[in-house]
Amino acid sequence: MANLSFTDEEISNLVTEIKNQLIPVLLEELKNKNLPPILTRVEFMELVGISASKCNELFNRQDFPVTRELGHPRVVTKDFFEWLSNSTNAAEVQMNYPYQIV
Repeated sequence: MANLSFTDEEISNLVTEIKNQLIPVLLEELKNKNLPPILTRVEFMELVGISASKCNELFNRQDFPVTRELGHPRVVTKDFFEWLSNSTNAAEVQMNYPYQIV
């Protein structure tokens, strides 16, 4: 059996390429699954499978794509998936099927 080894730079390049290919696929899934362009707090919690306390935590983070310009907090769906593509952010939520990150 062959044994492969990669440098840190090669691994980083692979991860970047995977993310670059995954974002368009996720955005296409958004169109196909008819997710609304803007998610309410409840819709967002159901989509990502989190509790109200975790939702509050995310909504109060500086880097999280929440907008309060429409009165109640809302999440722009496209911006959320772009935020999620950041590998450090992906650990924050556990997406429900069929949006699970592989």
